[in-house]
Amino acid sequence: MGKESSLFQTYARYPISLVKGEGSWLWDDQGNKYLDFMSGLAVTNLGHAPAKVKEKLKGQLDELWHVSNLFHIPGQEKAAELLTANTCADAVFFCNSGAEANEAAIKLARRYHQKVKGTQRFEIITFAQSFHGRTLATLTATGQDKVKDGFLPLPAGFKTVPLHDLPALEAAITKDTAAIMLEMVLAEGGVHPVDPEFLKAVSELCKQHGLLLIADEVQTGMGRTGKLFAHEHYGIEPDIFTVAKGLGSGFPVGAMLGKGFLREAFTAGSHASTFGGTPLASAVVTATIETMLEDQVPQRAAEAGEYLMGKLNEKLGSHPFVKAIRGKGLLIGMECAEPVGELVLKGQSRGLLFVTAGPNVIRLLPNLYVTREEMDQAVELLVTLIQEHTAVNQA
Repeated sequence: MGKESSLFQTYARYPISLVKGEGSWLWDDQGNKYLDFMSGLAVTNLGHAPAKVKEKLKGQLDELWHVSNLFHIPGQEKAAELLTANTCADAVFFCNSGAEANEAAIKLARRYHQKVKGTQRFEIITFAQSFHGRTLATLTATGQDKVKDGFLPLPAGFKTVPLHDLPALEAAITKDTAAIMLEMVLAEGGVHPVDPEFLKAVSELCKQHGLLLIADEVQTGMGRTGKLFAHEHYGIEPDIFTVAKGLGSGFPVGAMLGKGFLREAFTAGSHASTFGGTPLASAVVTATIETMLEDQVPQRAAEAGEYLMGKLNEKLGSHPFVKAIRGKGLLIGMECAEPVGELVLKGQSRGLLFVTAGPNVIRLLPNLYVTREEMDQAVELLVTLIQEHTAVNQA
């Protein structure tokens, strides 16, 4: 029996140790090569070790790593200006992760109503199958019971209703409601894009009742869906939206963005993060955004997503094992007739990395520079895996 790990075993890890990455490819410590259609769960949107980001990070390492946010950090201001200049937001709060960004959004919503509007509103309405993070507040906001197991009592102030059920949403709104929070694509919950008409109705309800609209763009942001942020597809402007994952190209960083009228709620001392927007993180964010804008990366993702979706439909759309293929840009889900965990493991043995989104959904998250040849290779491998799987089960 081997030595027990010094790590808490909070992850069911695959038996692979990855040690090197470049572009769409990863290598393990045995020298095996993998085509990466996970991107670290929608993190390495520019591919592994993108040149400009690497250069900016190396340059910053020679200058300054960390100072307190009690001082002005010029790089942080520059990163924030890039974000506000290219979105509907006016102000940015930097943190370290998607959960922290969503936590900040929840706090801002409550504080806006209580300190600026003078009400006692505190409740956030979210949707079934959503995923918003692992802090106590964000796992309570998450519409999946599995993440809540063993963490009772959960904090008050959250209601969850079924997605696309407008009567249930209307019934959930009370004098205590502060905001409605949703993902533009329920990624962890099965890759379900939000219906445009439903989102329009949500936006109208927020205006009608004086609620804040919060868009969780942690997975859908930074070009993933074919726009810099997924809400741009819908022609709506959220009051608050959050981003992490692809924001730092693998460097840990998150951000909560909001409209200018919310500045009054987040004043000095109201919220903080020791490592939020450090010089290192800010350099990475700036380089990532500049690369996305200069190379029109969201447009690349839109075109690549159309191509990949077309190939999947052509090769697997009529296969009895595949029930639906859906998504936006390069966030694609294939709903299957059976659990797909075994296919994930077999894919790894053939050199293709992908992940699930619930037991029956294959989730494909290639980097946004992925080539047609790489997409063709991935599709052919998926076809082979599914054909072999169904042949064995039919035998």
